[in-house]
Parts: sequence; C-alpha cells; structure tokens
Amino acid sequence: MGFLDLFVVALMPVLKVLLITALGLFLAIDRVDLLGPNARHHLNNLVFYVFSPALVVSNLAETITLDELVTLWFMPVNILLSFIVGTLLAWILIKITRTPKHLQGLVIGCCSAGNLGNLLLIIVPAVCEESNSPFGDSTTCSTYGEAYVSLSMAVGAIYIWTYVYTVMRAYANMGIEEDDTNVSTINITSGSHTEPLLPSTQDYSKQVDLPRTTLAKKHKVPILGNIVCCLKNFAGKIDMKKAFAPSTVAAIVGFLIGTVSPIRKAMIGDSAPLRVIYSCTSLLGDALIPSMTLIVGANLLRGLKKSGVGVSVIMGIIAVRYIFLPLLGIGIVKAAYHFGMVGSDSLYQFVLYLQYALPPAMNVGVITQLFGSGEGESSVIMLWTYVVAALSLTLWSTLYMWLLE
Repeated sequence: MGFLDLFVVALMPVLKVLLITALGLFLAIDRVDLLGPNARHHLNNLVFYVFSPALVVSNLAETITLDELVTLWFMPVNILLSFIVGTLLAWILIKITRTPKHLQGLVIGCCSAGNLGNLLLIIVPAVCEESNSPFGDSTTCSTYGEAYVSLSMAVGAIYIWTYVYTVMRAYANMGIEEDDTNVSTINITSGSHTEPLLPSTQDYSKQVDLPRTTLAKKHKVPILGNIVCCLKNFAGKIDMKKAFAPSTVAAIVGFLIGTVSPIRKAMIGDSAPLRVIYSCTSLLGDALIPSMTLIVGANLLRGLKKSGVGVSVIMGIIAVRYIFLPLLGIGIVKAAYHFGMVGSDSLYQFVLYLQYALPPAMNVGVITQLFGSGEGESSVIMLWTYVVAALSLTLWSTLYMWLLE
C-alpha cells in the first residue's frame, strides 16, 4: 500500500473526531446552550460512571484471556515509560521557558499524560473499518483493537490519578504556599509606623551559628535512604479512591470475566445463559465514543474565552507531545520488539506507537478544576493542542502504518 493510501486511511478517523468535536463546540455556545456547563456536568458523569466502565468491561471480557493477558504485559510498561519520558521533557521545557511555579504542575501533566481513552477508541476501530486497512479483517481488527484500547484506558486512568494527580497537587500546594508567603511579608502601615507581619530578624541574633561541617555530618543521610523516603512520601500522597476510578474497577471485572472460564462461559457467547447481561453492557458502552467526543468539543469552548499562558509554553507542549515523544516512542517500541517483549501483532504495535503521539489527557483539565489552579490556562492549552492534533495524528498514524506494513 502506498504512502498516500495510508494517509487517507489515517485521515478518515481524525476527520470523524474533528466533525463530532466541532458539533460539541457548536452545541456549547451560548446561543444554542445544549451542552452548557450543567449539561456537560451531567453528561460527563454518565460517561465517567456508566458508559466508560461498560465499554471497558464488554471489550476486555470478550477478548482478554489468560494467554492474551500474558502477551499484553508490555502495554502498562509502555504507558509508564511514556509518562516518565514526558515528565523529563516537561522539566526541560520548564527550565527553558521559565514557566511560573503555579503552572509547572499543569505543564508536567500535559506533557506526561496522553489521551489514552476516547481518541484511541475512535481512531483504532475507524482505521480497522477502512477498506484499505493494513490490519486485516475489519471485524477481528475492531474487536481486538477495542480490547487493546480498553486496557490502555484503564492503565492510563491508574497512572493519571496516582502519578499525575499527585504531582499536580504538590505544585498547586507550592503555588498556594508561595502566595501566602508573599502576602505575609507585606508591611502593615498605620500612620507613620510600619511593622512587618513576620518577626524581626533581630529576634534571632542570639542564636549560635554551628559550623557547616558539623551540620552536614549531623544531617547526613544515605542516598538510598533519601530515595526510600521520597517514595514513601509520594505513596502517602496518592489518593487511592481516585486511583480506583470506575474504569479501573471495570477493567478488573473484565479481566475476571475473560480469564475465569466458568464466568466467561456463562456470559460470553451465543449460547451463554447470561448473555443478555453482556449484550446490555456492550450496548451502553457504544454510547461512550460520541458522548465523550462531544464533551471534548464543548470543553474546548473555554479555551476560546480564556488566556494567560505564554505562547512559548504552548509551543513547547506541542513540540513535546507531537515531535519528541513520538520519535522517542518509535525507538522504545522497536527496542521492545527487538528484545522479544512485544509480539508480531502489527495492530498491537500500532496502539503502542499511538500512545506516544496523543494530545494531553482531558483529565488534566479536570485535575486543575479540583485544585482551582491553572483552570483557564489548561483550557487554552487543550484548545491549541487538540487543533494541532488533527494534523499530527494523521501524519504519525500514516508513518506508523508504513513502518508496520
């Protein structure tokens, strides 16, 4: 298949995303107001608590067996690597652009966490349904593709609500503490008398200065001890309720149904006695893709109304997510295939590649709302990164299919 044919195959699903996203944006404008703040809130709850878990359960239960589970072990590792590499690139970006402290957590979140859920759920099945798809039979391709994406979505949710949530909360707290410090140092002026809120440095003039070497010896801690202490502090800040989101619980249930033979026989198959439960769950899951895409479009409306983030930061995030991460992702996946960590399934490799080329996760915006820090800036970043994603995803999808053909 020629490069142009692959480009057309890759372009079709991205156009579907753009059209539905544009519809969501239109429905959210004030004159229409069908997807206003209240409607988005209720639809988002349906997606989060009903549609998304239903799709994850139905896809994993149908396709994931013990043998499949063994072959897919590298996907959680691949997603974790994408988060780690994105974080390192975000640190470099922060240093180069001198990002304000209250926005550093947002930059790390946008660079590390990709949209591992709804975009993949649209792109992968749509690529499979194209007549010129390089991944074989469309039905089999769609079934296994949705299973791979469901696993990706569940693992991504765990990482976002443990790693990214903890990092962004730490930076939000640092921003609050910095603001409090700035406020507390303001002098109170009454007539001609000025008095600082903080105690005078003269109060500490009687303290005895210890030699630096003595203090260094006293507080010297082994490097391993520091690492263990940092890991304990990080683990202590993880909100386990957030980590076990409905999609994560649904993934566990889907694994149990798919891998435990008696349960699988009772629910999966044309002659299964409980097949109606599986059919209803699958039907609910089908509503996820259009609903989530409409929400993405509606949320982007805020980006048209907000400002306050530097152009250099936006351009840096775009460069990280659409240039450096995908290039490094090719090297990581190819190395994993070379060392036998990834099988020869081209569709599976395609999903692994795509995990490095996605725009920032929409949950990053949700986290900024929870902490009340960088909400307007996140809307602007989401707007421009998703606009650029239309071209970027098409080009990278084309290149990935060409590499795998």
